[in-house]
Amino acid sequence: MRLPFIFLFTIVLIQYGDCGTWFPDIVGIFDKKTTQLKNYVRDKGRSLINYVGSVQNKVTSYFKYSPKGRSLEVTTEEQIKDRFEIYLNEAEMSESELFETIAPANMKYNCTPDDPAIHMTTPQLIARHGYPAESHMVITDDGYILTLHRIPHAKMGNGSRHVESPRKTVLLHHGLLGSSADWVIAGPEKGLAYILSNAGYDVWLANVRGNTYSRAHISLSSDCRAFWNFTFHEVSQHDLPAVIDYIMETKGWDAKLNYIGHSMGTSVLFALLSTKTHYNKILRAGYALAPVAYMSEVKSPIRLLARYADDIEFLLNLLGQNEFLPQNSVMRWLSKHACEINRYEEAICENSLFMLCGHDEKQFNRTLLPLILGHVPAGASTRTLVHYAQEIRNKGQFQMFDYGQDGNMKQYGTPTPPQYPLQKITLPIALFGSQNDWLASTTDVTKLYQQLPSLIENYVVPLKEFNHIDFLWAIDAPKLVYNKLLELLEKGGSRKEVNVNDIDVDVEIITNELD
Repeated sequence: MRLPFIFLFTIVLIQYGDCGTWFPDIVGIFDKKTTQLKNYVRDKGRSLINYVGSVQNKVTSYFKYSPKGRSLEVTTEEQIKDRFEIYLNEAEMSESELFETIAPANMKYNCTPDDPAIHMTTPQLIARHGYPAESHMVITDDGYILTLHRIPHAKMGNGSRHVESPRKTVLLHHGLLGSSADWVIAGPEKGLAYILSNAGYDVWLANVRGNTYSRAHISLSSDCRAFWNFTFHEVSQHDLPAVIDYIMETKGWDAKLNYIGHSMGTSVLFALLSTKTHYNKILRAGYALAPVAYMSEVKSPIRLLARYADDIEFLLNLLGQNEFLPQNSVMRWLSKHACEINRYEEAICENSLFMLCGHDEKQFNRTLLPLILGHVPAGASTRTLVHYAQEIRNKGQFQMFDYGQDGNMKQYGTPTPPQYPLQKITLPIALFGSQNDWLASTTDVTKLYQQLPSLIENYVVPLKEFNHIDFLWAIDAPKLVYNKLLELLEKGGSRKEVNVNDIDVDVEIITNELD
């Protein structure tokens, strides 16, 4: 006991020796710390106001969005392009990445969030609501180590000891910048993963290479450029086959595996089925939420990158050689603190997150914002963004990556990249589109509809404001989308014959508004 006491006594003398007494002035210390805390809050408050003002002005002018609900002057397409050029020039001159030019990462605080779910993993979020959660490791044939999450059965009731995993199985695949968390963030009442589990499905949640849960490789470090040398094409050729094979081997090859994808999750499905056609017989049916294939009428700011799509190295240097929009300190800080202060910070958060996909203010549940920003963006390769930009530049064609004429000759044996042969897809497919989708316009979805030989249904959400992100987190997503999805799932892969001549008649567009 003497040694710890002597050590503590020595520390006290060192700490307070300059005060002229061996015993600390508790009241004085408390008063000093209080003053320091006040000064800290005041200084950081000024810093926050300056930061918010700077970024909010950029966000307001670029996205035509007013945080106080005031209408802005109409911005023409050329004005938007001019402003984007300014950001490009600023980024190039400062040798920084484009996103850091629009929203510089100069806010780094150590804040303790009120909601612990912000830092929870997908399995922890699932378990938090009483559902069983599993994590599975899958290794692709090119060495990427993926994490696959699972809700094997519905929540067990009181007294339940063991529940067998149902034979009905579904694989959920997230979109660009997403992860398995996308399907559970909205909670048990609104989250699609929980709704499917409650309906009696064995739910599997994919994570593509490079996102929060799949940042490992058997020989490559995630810090090296080679790790990030992929687009959604590699995901379709390596990740998705590995995941499907793993699930089938786990469940048995007689299992009926349904596929539900959102955004890029639909791109990888179409790319897989059109190139590795035997998977058309392995899966039971495919359900495409906000399907992204053709991109001729894109409203998202991603279209502004299309004019530079021929200069791959320029875009990579501009957007980041490896990872685009990682889960950085700005997003973390906003998710934990800033978004709860006032409307200005909400404007920053919402537009930073939704700048690629659009924003539906009425359907967006603001209480989810800190949780969303704690898990999204989950990481994606910059080359994937470049791949989509190339498609936009090439009249919206659904094509493979363009390596340039010489590179294409080596890769494909043709000077131009081949288009994905969608006519080879025989799997029954259901399309879910919306009229306010910045990335998947109704025109492009209809064109996709015409190319699919075995269509189940082409459903358009009966709400004009419904957008690309609403398929995940909209307040009325269960009523507007998931009820229809469950209905089609239960019917199975009954195919609807497509007659191109009658395309306008066959497309189901529901126009009834919400009750």
